[in-house]
Amino acid sequence: MQHGPAVRRRKLGAELRALRTRAGLTSGEAARLVGWHQSKVSRIETGASGAKPADVRLLLDAYGVEDDELRDLLLVLAGSQVAGREHWWHAYRGVLPPTYRDFISLESQASAMRTLETSVVPGLLQTPEYARAVTRAAVGAVDEERLDTLVEVRLARQDVLRGDPPLRLNAVLDEAVLRREVGGPEVMARQLRRLLDAARLPQVRLQVLPFSAGAHVGVTGPFVIFSFPSTSDLDVVVLDHLTSSLYLERKEDLRAYAEAFNALRIHALSPEDSLDFIAALADGD
Repeated sequence: MQHGPAVRRRKLGAELRALRTRAGLTSGEAARLVGWHQSKVSRIETGASGAKPADVRLLLDAYGVEDDELRDLLLVLAGSQVAGREHWWHAYRGVLPPTYRDFISLESQASAMRTLETSVVPGLLQTPEYARAVTRAAVGAVDEERLDTLVEVRLARQDVLRGDPPLRLNAVLDEAVLRREVGGPEVMARQLRRLLDAARLPQVRLQVLPFSAGAHVGVTGPFVIFSFPSTSDLDVVVLDHLTSSLYLERKEDLRAYAEAFNALRIHALSPEDSLDFIAALADGD
């Protein structure tokens, strides 16, 4: 269990080690190819040292990696821009804490996201008014300018659902999420209608976990599972806490949370019944 930057160094190192092995090279041979000491390759592969984007490019070239998607993903893990573009959230680096920037970076590069939410609507599906009410409650006393910026970031994150290809979002929402009146009845009514619209998108699968399901594995709290293109070795579970986020990367943890999510889906209403459930709440039933 680690903070974001550490887990990303380890994941980057593990993938580079796998690519080196696939290329049939020892760490010493790889080091000679790029003009380094063998210890530098070892430190990068174990996550003991970070790797600069230029270092990663050298290694990928040495290993003959031509998969552009995989190269881009590994370069992003090393902190690089992709195709010369500055990541949009860089403009907010003075406002966002490092753990939040790291979460946004992972979200922007993931191909799929599975999430259990027990208290609030997922950020990717929030209306501006709902996002503002949630953000104000989460950060406490804050000036209006900073609040505007944080809401702007939350809404900008939603572009991943309109990408090419879009992020595939699979969300299970506890019934409490739908019944908690955030921002007042009008804000909540618009938010429920937004969920109905989102649930009809082909890249979004939304299920409601009703109170009638009783106790379930998700009572321990919300979580997010990010999956990435090209390699499952970069998948990660994110647990949010009040002051930070924790990242789980061990295969045992990933397997446990994937199994938990599958169990939640089974106990939840079907996507079709979930739409009917949300529609009934939106109509005031």
